[in-house]
Amino acid sequence: MNKYLLPISTLMFIFGINTAAHAGTSEVSWLNPEKYRDVKSGNESKAKYQARVFKEFEKHFADRASEFPEGYQLKVNVTDVDLAGDVNAGGIERIRIVSDLYFPRIKFSYELFNNTGEKIKSGGTNLKDMNFLMSSSLRYRNKPLGYEKKMLDKWFDNTFDSVVVKNTN
Repeated sequence: MNKYLLPISTLMFIFGINTAAHAGTSEVSWLNPEKYRDVKSGNESKAKYQARVFKEFEKHFADRASEFPEGYQLKVNVTDVDLAGDVNAGGIERIRIVSDLYFPRIKFSYELFNNTGEKIKSGGTNLKDMNFLMSSSLRYRNKPLGYEKKMLDKWFDNTFDSVVVKNTN
């Protein structure tokens, strides 16, 4: 019986942390994506790669917006994206080379609405992280768009610190 106590209590602890009332949502619009600075793939078709990148960003915004109180909605209008690195020819195959010369950037406007539909925060931003390779953060190591997600996290934390539901467990 005691051999099950630790795994069960560990699972209860993990699920207990994740049951806080976080239920905000997000909506991301991609304005004129054909004019974006750099959402280029290596060998994948442009449309397929772009759809995959946009889906990753949308999921990340949704994950972060879920930290808002129930009923809150974040609306984001993206006007430019420049992914970390650059797609260069590597012989027959084209690959994305990541170096400090090609830092990530994303430009967008945002509006945050509370649970009654009132706009409580809005603005525009032109994010860039020129020191993206200098960080020792391992949170998104080996994950798609890790540098961009880290940059968005920093913006989100700075912009919405007073709105995010703090986990007290």
